Amino acid sequence: MDWPTGLLGFAAGLLISLATAPVGVSGAVFLLPVQVSVLGVPSPAVTPTNLLYNVVAGPGALFRYWRAGRLGGPLPRLLIAGTLPGVVLGALIRVFAVPGPRVFRLLVAALLLPLGLWLGLRTVRPAPARDARPPSPRATRTLALLVGVVGGIYGIGGGSLLGPILVGRGTPVATVAPAALAATFVTSIVGAATYALLSLTTTGDVAPDWLLGLSCGAGGLLGGYLGAHLQPRLPETALRLLLSALATGVGVLYAVQILG
Repeated sequence: MDWPTGLLGFAAGLLISLATAPVGVSGAVFLLPVQVSVLGVPSPAVTPTNLLYNVVAGPGALFRYWRAGRLGGPLPRLLIAGTLPGVVLGALIRVFAVPGPRVFRLLVAALLLPLGLWLGLRTVRPAPARDARPPSPRATRTLALLVGVVGGIYGIGGGSLLGPILVGRGTPVATVAPAALAATFVTSIVGAATYALLSLTTTGDVAPDWLLGLSCGAGGLLGGYLGAHLQPRLPETALRLLLSALATGVGVLYAVQILG
């Protein structure tokens, strides 16, 4: 990796995490196309590289949320309990079954595009209070397990999928954001370690691009801290609309790539 590539990775990680940390999204789902199309990271190495980004970038936002006293409660534990086994399963699927990038783009577009539009509609036209019930603990763990599998396969942060669902079901963004980022951080550590171990026993580009992952992660570390610092200054409606716009934007991006 040369210096221009490293600086570009740092800038991408900083800008993406600055915009996504306030709503509990690590930004890895946005970083993935940058790594593939701009930075030239091969597949499947792009997945552990993205997980490495999450590991390095995560503590910035989490430290800020912890200092503010908002990193607690049962939700982080529920999400981590589901995503941890999921990411290991996803890593095994990625290495041995090797789902293609087209399947990933189709999956992300099919999930995030309607989720983003639904969340935006629920924000502009709120549902009656009796309909806005957060999912049960069992449903939350099941959702987190599925998200962990997707994250293990493609190296994206679970917040991009968990956030719109939980917020749309009535959980405040201020509760979802630190919990989703905590789950993404812990899961990414396990996922990156799984890929590192698999690289010892398999051939091909399985190990992460360490220097690029660290460079992107350093930018994400700073951007995440600043983004988490900004969150209390933003109203709930603005945060919900931001999360809706991020989810919809990613869905449209991957839908265009599929059609193209």
